[in-house]
Amino acid sequence: MQVIPTAIPEVLILEPKVFGDDRGFFFESFNEQTFEKLTGVKARFVQDNHSKSAANVLRGLHYQIQQPQGKLVRVTAGEVFDVVVDLRRQSATFGQWVGAILSAENKRQMWVPAGFAHGFLVLKNDTEFLYKTTDYYAPQHERCVRWDDPTIGIEWPLLAEPILSAKDKVGLDLSQADVFEAAC
Repeated sequence: MQVIPTAIPEVLILEPKVFGDDRGFFFESFNEQTFEKLTGVKARFVQDNHSKSAANVLRGLHYQIQQPQGKLVRVTAGEVFDVVVDLRRQSATFGQWVGAILSAENKRQMWVPAGFAHGFLVLKNDTEFLYKTTDYYAPQHERCVRWDDPTIGIEWPLLAEPILSAKDKVGLDLSQADVFEAAC
């Protein structure tokens, strides 16, 4: 596995070593020892989630203000533009974002630490998105930052008006959102 740094040091892109031949391919999608050795992150994953979406669906920017979740995300079918926003007020990168294409083809994963909002734009129909979390889903602590907040300025590769859930339509501007006052 290769670890690719991003503009926010705690957010990492992971590229697995893929073994392929005329029969198909094989790769380790997760190995706790390798993950810890190469990233320096000791994570205990407690929940796996799987979603399927149509093209132009935009999910996010989601986080939990209590029981914050670290996430290891990947795509098994299709393609997304995956985005992470730093919500740690004391961080030098507070309010900044990074994004990357994750696809079934490139097999890349993104490590999203606790203390960050996460979202993605689906670029191909029938995209399947999987992620491991370091804490359980807690709807009472779930929050949403507006996907198009101009102070964050995410450069989404939109080809049409995004399809949003009801909760994503009412996401808050970063200036109004609950954020993390201390390290997670």
